[in-house]
Amino acid sequence: MPYKNHYDEYRSEFSPGDTVSVRFGGVLRHYGVVTSRGTVISNSRKHGGVVEQPLHEFANGRSILNHGRDSDHPSYVVEKRARRKLGRDYDLTGSNCIDLVHGSNRRGATPWQIGRATGMALSDMIFGPKRR
Repeated sequence: MPYKNHYDEYRSEFSPGDTVSVRFGGVLRHYGVVTSRGTVISNSRKHGGVVEQPLHEFANGRSILNHGRDSDHPSYVVEKRARRKLGRDYDLTGSNCIDLVHGSNRRGATPWQIGRATGMALSDMIFGPKRR
């Protein structure tokens, strides 16, 4: 049986640099960035951090929603920024799938990220710096 490239079934729907998501846990969504290889780079607690996987594995039987391009940067720039994060650990409050997508597109920090960073800075000032 010949190898089937699962990207072929999605080729007309997704372009490199697109932000995509799948639903999980009822109302939540898991986000990633489509690459020129037909894969998705995402930050997943399930996989322990930032991983690259084929579209069909990212979908895992669920429908993929294409949010399109999230910035005016060329797709290769968005992909390169996402690739730099491969292998990084997952952290719900500081390094999750939305942070990966925003960072790859160089979007501003979310209020949650700003609050967390402020809290960490205050903690360091009061209790001294901790190794992270």
